[in-house]
Amino acid sequence: MNVLSFGEILLRLAAPGYTKLFQKDCLESTFCGGEANVAVSLSVFGVNSQFLTKVPDNDVGIAAVNALRYFGVDTSKIIYGEGRMGLYYLEKGASQRPSKVIYDRSRSVLSLADRQDFVWEEIFEDVNWFHWTGISPALSENMANICLEACKAAKNRGITVSCDLNYRSSLWPSDKARLVMKEILSYVDICICNEEDADKALGIKTIDTDIEGGKLCDDGYVRGAEAIHSNYGCKYIATTLRKSHSASRNGWKAMIYDAEAREAFFSKEYDIQIVDRVGGGDSFAAGIIYGLINEMNNQEIVNFATAASCLKQTMEGDFNRSTVSDVMQLLTSGGNGRVQR
Repeated sequence: MNVLSFGEILLRLAAPGYTKLFQKDCLESTFCGGEANVAVSLSVFGVNSQFLTKVPDNDVGIAAVNALRYFGVDTSKIIYGEGRMGLYYLEKGASQRPSKVIYDRSRSVLSLADRQDFVWEEIFEDVNWFHWTGISPALSENMANICLEACKAAKNRGITVSCDLNYRSSLWPSDKARLVMKEILSYVDICICNEEDADKALGIKTIDTDIEGGKLCDDGYVRGAEAIHSNYGCKYIATTLRKSHSASRNGWKAMIYDAEAREAFFSKEYDIQIVDRVGGGDSFAAGIIYGLINEMNNQEIVNFATAASCLKQTMEGDFNRSTVSDVMQLLTSGGNGRVQR
């Protein structure tokens, strides 16, 4: 099974530890990106993971590609061109001070990509599964058209398509996101989201839920998943349920809805002491994909994906370095954190 993830790889510049941005005279640099995070996690899980993007034809672009290659991701389809690397600044929150992300990705090399850059019939020749996120079409009109063409080409070849809605208010307004995503989502088999994504990108509200007040209604998430299936035909809808007690402590569980069975399955809830929450949703998406391609049952899938994303949020950086063995250990141990000797 070959899984191809498509999107922008970014340079992340983070304030050291839990300091404010530029409180110290240095920033920690790593590479990341929603789709790249998924590609890395799948490769660490042992999946044949490919990544497609466009990067600058310079030392920065080469370093980004090498960061993926370190984890065993197949980078042979990546294309190079003139332009700049997209980046973001991160300030990790603590206690009542929230984390902060500042994007600097306007006119990046991928956002300026041309439709002729991607010959989908050739790209999809050895692909069984195609994953993308709502971040990519938010980058530019060109990228919105490219994502639509990619999904159409994938469906024509019988390739399974998954999408994490990943709404980003700093990249585009809700009305534009709804206009674009509603057209593309009809080509998607597995939709991954949270309640804000469903609302802002699709106009589907999660009833009886107040994320600011910490009130989450399981039935509301089920009704939301049913609405996504009814409107777009997605076979599975997977969603995360996060309780933000503070920037340092979150409640974390998830749901997968099987449209054919018309049944929802919920994981247990983890009480996470956050180290770095960025990339938590991406590791969840990778866990869902891993579970589906390995034909786990629905309860096993949501349990695995939630545990994988729980572990990611306890480690620095966007990439989830947890193996399948690590995830299974959490599932069997219950998460007591005892030293392993």
